[in-house]
Amino acid sequence: MDISPIRNEEDYQNALKRLEVIFDSKRGTDEGGELEILAILIDNYEDENFPIDMPDPIEAIKFRMEQLGMKQKDLAEIVGFKSRVSEVLNKRRKLTLDMIRKLNAQLHIPTEVLIQEY
Repeated sequence: MDISPIRNEEDYQNALKRLEVIFDSKRGTDEGGELEILAILIDNYEDENFPIDMPDPIEAIKFRMEQLGMKQKDLAEIVGFKSRVSEVLNKRRKLTLDMIRKLNAQLHIPTEVLIQEY
């Protein structure tokens, strides 16, 4: 096992190639241990170098509604009047703290997504 930190793109590409080779290794073996360590190193490198921004709050709501097959009237049952839902989804009205709590509890959208500026 020859593992070293991933410091640049070349190291990253080499780590990905090695990961492909040992991907099906069994736990408890030397290659299995190497696989676990390599996966952690790759994950850390990707987190630092390829960060993923959080989604827009309204787009997250629309996406979740689509996943659940919800219509605006269904969302109105959670956050209030249908006209209010329309205003929120068209970004003419900001989400309130009460709306954020309800959306988090019922649609399981993370609060850190919902509280962002948009």
